[in-house]
Amino acid sequence: MACASGFGSTRRFNDVFKRHYRMTPSELRKQKGARRSVDEGIVFRLGYRPPYRFDDLLAFFRMRQIEGVERIDNASYERVVRLADEGIEHVGWLRVENDEKKNALIVTMSESLLPMTSQVLERVRSMFDTDSDPSAIHEAIASLNEVVPGAAKEGTRVPGCFDPFETAVRAILGQQVTVTFANTLAARIARSFGTPIELGRDGLSYAFPTHHDILAIPSIEDGFGKLGVIKTRSRVIAEIARALDEGDIDFSHGAIVAEQREKLLALKGIGPWTADYISLRVFNDPDVFLEGDAGIKHALPDTTPKERLTLAEQWRPWRSYANLCLWNSLSPSKEED
Repeated sequence: MACASGFGSTRRFNDVFKRHYRMTPSELRKQKGARRSVDEGIVFRLGYRPPYRFDDLLAFFRMRQIEGVERIDNASYERVVRLADEGIEHVGWLRVENDEKKNALIVTMSESLLPMTSQVLERVRSMFDTDSDPSAIHEAIASLNEVVPGAAKEGTRVPGCFDPFETAVRAILGQQVTVTFANTLAARIARSFGTPIELGRDGLSYAFPTHHDILAIPSIEDGFGKLGVIKTRSRVIAEIARALDEGDIDFSHGAIVAEQREKLLALKGIGPWTADYISLRVFNDPDVFLEGDAGIKHALPDTTPKERLTLAEQWRPWRSYANLCLWNSLSPSKEED
């Protein structure tokens, strides 16, 4: 496991692990919340407040999955994970399932990711919105049912993300194109500029490129152009990579969302929809409403963007959840538009 994690020796691995988590890997395995699974992964449980609409989250992620990087079926979410710490890169796999009877997510990860346990679990919590209070949120947005009957469903979660840069790139690729075509472009980028990974897991074969990988491309317009990405999209992806590299944009959870949104809007090629979508998914902003989104337009027909924004005022400070309820009320064909 130490060598697979990028360490030269088991002793070095144990020293770093103990310094970070104040316990040895063997002590962690003995903890009540973690156990070894039959496929040699390490299993954790993350509790949540019921009800929890796990199937809706899976449907959202499945509709947007990046082939080779993610694999989502009707019961689980699985992906390639690549995280770095102190210059050491840790690569492995992650699977998330739901234990409805125990109100908990079952999180299984490869042993190679054990040194990054806290980061992995924190990202899963964010991605699957496990810390929200469904009762309080539903009470605040229940009036949505007066506008779109049956749309407000208690237990709706806002889908976050595991890899902020990956999600930002996916958002840019999704500007004014169908969800399916954006998925195709993202998969092409992963195959062409990501890192091939041998994990022995069906459907998981590439780590999505980091912003460092993107900056290393001699000409992003030429490189991405061969994949079908138009020049304006390629340029803005390069700009985000540069801004992250230079610290002009901060995708960490400690960032102030309003400040980061303004910095995103200052980049040529990023408009309000993209900045708000990134705020919703990367920053977990609970109060985003995408009044100009095509799906929201279909869910609230015969209204202008201004009228939709005014209507959403009654759902503050949980407009992101109202947004998801409206998306979930659509048929797949309407959400694709």
